Order: sequence, then structure tokens, then C-alpha cells
Amino acid sequence: MPNKKIFIIAGEVSGDALGARIMRQMNGTEFVGIGGAEMAAAGLKSIFPMSDLAVMGIIEVLEHVRTLTARINQTVDAIIKYAPDVVLTIDSPGFARSVIKKLRKSVAGQAMIAKGLRFHHVVAPQVWAWRPGRAKKYAKIFDKLYAFFDFEVPYFTKYGLDTVAVGHPIAEGLVGANSPAKATKDKIITLVPGSRIGEVKRLLPIFREFIEKIPNVNNYKFAIPVVETTAKYVKSVVKNWPVPVEIVSAAARYDLYRRTYIAVVASGTVSAELAMLHVPAIIVYKMNRITTWIGHLLIRVRWVSLVNILLNRAVYPEFLGERATSENIIRAFMELTKSDAREKVISELRAADDIWVRPDGVPSRIIAESVSG
Repeated sequence: MPNKKIFIIAGEVSGDALGARIMRQMNGTEFVGIGGAEMAAAGLKSIFPMSDLAVMGIIEVLEHVRTLTARINQTVDAIIKYAPDVVLTIDSPGFARSVIKKLRKSVAGQAMIAKGLRFHHVVAPQVWAWRPGRAKKYAKIFDKLYAFFDFEVPYFTKYGLDTVAVGHPIAEGLVGANSPAKATKDKIITLVPGSRIGEVKRLLPIFREFIEKIPNVNNYKFAIPVVETTAKYVKSVVKNWPVPVEIVSAAARYDLYRRTYIAVVASGTVSAELAMLHVPAIIVYKMNRITTWIGHLLIRVRWVSLVNILLNRAVYPEFLGERATSENIIRAFMELTKSDAREKVISELRAADDIWVRPDGVPSRIIAESVSG
């Protein structure tokens, strides 16, 4: 029996990590697609750099429309040439949908679908937070969807999309694997400006101002985890900061997080990673004004960090848009240096452990077995 052929696409660091875990669960399977360093280590040769897909926000996407259009066309051509059994896309919903829509409309794509090609997608879009109409659109494009949480499933199954909750993949090996008390001795402050160069450029100046306002700043150590596409820029900027900053590779970020006293991070997957490791954190995010304004109109939830959304309370302080200032960050930071406040946050994060995992299996294994079936 010939090996199963999978065309796999991940567009961000978190998707790259999950893609690698899924690949390792599928021995004897052939992979072609788009991924980063972790998927490359698992055996994938990416058809172009994953960083080309690292765009977020309406204006940001418009600025890169030529590159994205070229990459969509290149990906469609690669899928037709490879003729896989399954196209497995991980997050990066805009790119994934564009590729599959174009493939479904092509003569070659329709012929492949008639022979059994199927489209699976990992990470359900947060339709419960904004633009609920996307659920119906997903049902028209994908054959199967892997959601993280049970409450997400009905949003898609009502439109006929085969949807299964697998638990949060990042939780594999993270939940309960840390003791924050160890971080108190070294007092490492981890700063995460994001994985996209645009957000990094917006947040690093705010992070520097924050450092300049910390009382007794020499009592702390500072570190920034970086991805390959932002490492050079971050290093060039922080070399002029008033304190030394350790630069850590994305692959080593979990070890850094386990040593972290307090983190100040961009909104995104990192907030879930830190929550699973019970690390006190402050969430900040700053986009251009137009994207921020549109977001205020469309978003239907009070918070952006997943732990706050799932627990329906502000465990992590959030400062978004115009509130993403060094003054607000320093106030929240000083509060978290108080032992009572710090322990309260850690206790709430521990109590949230059960929301991340499922009793019926490991997410990457569930996905791999389903894709292989």
C-alpha cells in the first residue's frame, strides 16, 4: 500500500510547532508544504519561507497583497503537482481559505477532489468572538475541522461541517510542567513583542520605555524570545537599551518561560503558553489605527487573551490599542511584584488547567489518526 501523501501548511510559529508534532505522529507518511524550523526538523522541506505568511490585520494584509497573491498561486500549483490525499492547513485562515477556494475552482483541483482529495483545517476561527458568519463559509470550504474546545463545535456542525474538539495542542507537555516559585530567585522579565516584524516594531519602543521606568531595574534580568525573521532586527534594537537583554531562540522559549518571573507579551498564542505554565503576565497589543478601529466595531468579547476569555475574568491585565502604554504596563507590573497579587494569579492559572486538556487523548495524535483514516 503506498504511503499517504499530505500537503501541510502552517503560517505561524505556533502552527509550526503543532505541525511538527502531528508529522511525528504519522510514521511512513509523505509531507510537502509550508512550515518553519520545527516542521523542517520533522522532515518538511518548505516550498517557500513561512515568514511570507506572517501578516495580521486588514491594512497589514493590503500592504503585502502582491506577495500573498503570488504565494497563493504558487501553493495551488504545488498542490496540483504533488497530488496529495489530504491538504492539512493549520491556522492562518485567510491564506488557507484562499488557497483551497482557488483549488476548488480549478479544473485540476476538481478532478483531484473527484478522486478523493480532502481538506482538513486545524484551529477553529473564533466565530464566537467576531464575524460569526465565517462558520458557514468554512463549511463550504473544508471537509473537516479540528477545534480546541467543545463549546466551539456547534458553531460549525450546524452548517454541516464535520468538527471535532481535540483539546489545546500547546497543552501537550506544558500544563502542570512548571513551578513558578523557581522564577522568584532570578527574577527574569520576559518580553515578547510578537513574531511578525510589524508588531515587533510597534511594541519594542513601548517595552524600552517600560524598562526605563522600573524601580531598581538592576534587580531584574531581561530576555526576549525571537523567531528567525525578527532576530536580526530585535538584536540591533536592544543593543542600545539601558540594560542587557538575553536573546533566546523560539525553539528554546519554553525553557525561558519556565524561568520567567513576570512576562510582558504581545496578544497571541504566547498568552496561552504562559497560562499553561502558570506564569504571571501582562498582555499588550498595538496595531495601526484603522485596524484597531475596525476591531472595536467587530469584536464581541471583552478580552483578547484566551485564558481571560475562557474563564470570563481578567486573570491577565490587558492593554490594547491606545491603552498599550509604558505607564499602564508599569502599574500592572508593580502590582504583580507583590507576593499576594502574584500568588493569586498563579492560583487562578492552576485552577484553569482542566480547560486546556481532554481526557480522551493527545491533540496531535487525535488529528494525525483522523487525517490518516
